[in-house]
Order: sequence, then C-alpha cells, then structure tokens
Amino acid sequence: MQAEAKANADGKAAAAEPSAKKSFSADDYRRAYEDMLLIRRFEEKAGQLYGMGLIGGFCHLYIGQEAVVVGAQMAMQEGDQVITGYRDHGHMLATGMDPKGVMAELTGRSSGYSKGKGGSMHMFSVEKNFFGGHGIVGAQVSLGTGIGFANRYRENGAVALTYFGDGASNQGQVYESFNMAKLWSIPVVYMIENNKYGMGTSVERASANTDLSQRGASFGIPGAQVDGMSVEVVREEVGKALEHARTGKGPYILELLTYRYRGHSMSDPAKYRTRDEVNEFRQKRDPIEHVREILLSKHKVAEDEIKAIDKRVREEVNTAAEFAQSEPEPDPSELWTDIVR
Repeated sequence: MQAEAKANADGKAAAAEPSAKKSFSADDYRRAYEDMLLIRRFEEKAGQLYGMGLIGGFCHLYIGQEAVVVGAQMAMQEGDQVITGYRDHGHMLATGMDPKGVMAELTGRSSGYSKGKGGSMHMFSVEKNFFGGHGIVGAQVSLGTGIGFANRYRENGAVALTYFGDGASNQGQVYESFNMAKLWSIPVVYMIENNKYGMGTSVERASANTDLSQRGASFGIPGAQVDGMSVEVVREEVGKALEHARTGKGPYILELLTYRYRGHSMSDPAKYRTRDEVNEFRQKRDPIEHVREILLSKHKVAEDEIKAIDKRVREEVNTAAEFAQSEPEPDPSELWTDIVR
C-alpha cells in the first residue's frame, strides 16, 4: 500500500511535498537485507537467552517490524535523532549501535549501553543520536518533541524521529505534544508503528478512529499511512516527511502499518489472534523475504552471496551473545551512581 495524501483540517491535501523519487539500487537492497536480518537474528537470539533465564525483566521483540526502522534510517541525514518506546532493540541496531553492547545490556552486564542497569527498555547512545527506549507508554513523545524544539532553537537542521505505537497514540500527552509541535513549527516526525495490537487489544477495539495518521488533523498537522512492511516505501515516505519538517513546515505524522510476529512481550502467548493471521503476514508480507526475492530475481544476486550475508549476520549475533554472557555484572557500588538526589 503506497502512502496516501490525507486532508487536513481545512480540507486541503496534507501529504508531504513530493520530491524526486530515489530508486532502490542493488546495493540499497543489500544494505536493507543485512540490516533487517541483523535485527531479526538478534531478536531471535534474545528470545532464546530470555528462555534460558539469562535476560530478566521485560523483553519486547521487534520480529516482523524490521522494515520500519531500517527504511527510516536509510532516509535520515547525519545529526537526525531517534527516540522510541520499550520495543527498542531494532531501533538501536538500525542506528548503528554495537550488538555486543545491546546484548550485554539485555543480560545486565557492566559493558552494556546503560552499564547493565537499564535492561531491555532503557538504553541510549548519544554518539548514535539514539535518545532511548522508554518504559512509560507515550512518555517518549513529549521528550521527542523537546528534542525537536532544541533543534529549532539551535537551528542545526536536524529532525527528531519520534516512534510510538498504536496503543500509545491514545495518550493525552501525545496530543499536548502535537499542539506544541504545530504551534512552534517544531521539526519532528511522529512515527506511529501500528502493529495492530496494543498489548492484547486490537486497534479496532481501542480507537474510535483507526486512521491514526489523522490524529493531528485538528492541529493542522499533515499525515499519511505507509506500508510498514515495505522498506522501499518506508524510505521514500520518511524522506518526504523529513523534508517537510527540515524545511520549516513543522511536524508530520506517519502511520506505519506493520505487524509483530511474537506476543507483546516474552510473557505474552498471543492467544488473542489466530495462527492463520500470523502466518498470513509471515508467508506473504515478510519484509526480509521480500527483499531477498528481489535481490535474487531482479538483481540476479548469487545465492552464495545471500548465504554469505546470512552467515556473517549469524556470526555477529553469536559473538554478541557470547560477549554478553562472559562480561561481568555491575559492581554493587553502581547502585549509587547516576542518581539525582
């Protein structure tokens, strides 16, 4: 499904301004395939380690949604920032954060990105402009708006990509953020990852209006629905939204229509949906298989090259898992550091 132009509060077309469409080259597909596969294999390994008791607390996997963050990252410029909620491992890896550091944090080791004290939901990297996964539903939206305000104040040309889910889209602070962002023409792109379920509740049961891209219509914020299972479409439409925000036109809302294959978290058996529904996406809409088929059929990439990428990714993930298990846990004295008194 291509992104569609929507009407704003005045009834005028509100899609991001058209720009010259950048074609996806064979190298683009290779990069997308490897980046998405890294997220997929990393999350599968994280699920295994959780089952072994090596990862504690909460663990929300990103399997199925990989095209969203990879496509968005391919559209971003140097200096643009990312902030998201608790389903955040994929976002970290897409920004270029080291899988060893991410896995070490998941297992609570001192070499993790938050020194082993944040776990799955609370990591950040100033170097990669990743401003954290956040455990409070919707909390990152106001923070992302604040990052965008700082960009406007500093006139640095950067845009803050602020991710949240269909469930978080109903939070009050989201609308307060929309109002301020439009009022002050803040350079922020709101990325609603609609994976159809907020925990175990379908979006149809939780939202009176299920076209989440129009949640900013009353503020005059333009928006569009995007096929979040297509890395090509995501890159194209995020690029347009970034251009809109970067050129002083204020915020933009993208609703990425995607799907998670696993439950809400590792403790969720996902009995609220049918096996046929999950298989429909796995077999017909999988973003990684889509890119793999294009590499093989359209760009005539050799099967051996694909296998080499697969092997390299598995080795990288296995190395990260081994690293995480061999690193020490934080010293007890770390209980008293990084605390505001």
